[in-house]
Amino acid sequence: MHRRNILMGALSGIGGLFAAAGAARANATAVTPDKAKVVYHLSDLDKVSFVLGNIRNHFDGMGGPDKVTISLVVHGPALKAFQTASATPDLAQRVGEFAKTGLELNACGNTMQAQKITLKDLLPGFIEADRGGVVRIAELQAMGYVYLRP
Repeated sequence: MHRRNILMGALSGIGGLFAAAGAARANATAVTPDKAKVVYHLSDLDKVSFVLGNIRNHFDGMGGPDKVTISLVVHGPALKAFQTASATPDLAQRVGEFAKTGLELNACGNTMQAQKITLKDLLPGFIEADRGGVVRIAELQAMGYVYLRP
């Protein structure tokens, strides 16, 4: 009889733990998190369109720019795609739309210097990461941004 009481007590306790864990999970999903913050890292020229597509999907999936803050840091060969003289009309339109929605466009200052370009040579909306793209990424991560490199 004593063993049966111990077993029943243990099973009741385990059941209570599962119930409490389920309630905690339900409450956690009901809580609205702060606005998400994400930094996309782009250095590969052949991934420019892919990354911009990911950013569009990210905005759409999160419910728009009111729900997520996204920063794009571009350096290396990828920066060439964003030069006004070489940007395709489609790319220029996409970047213009993103700039209006609040996408922060960061151009690596070191890459700009190496490619001998200024902000005037880039599509509108870019700001210079004057200490470098990777430094800017680290700064954003320190501010709580999630790092993505597609």
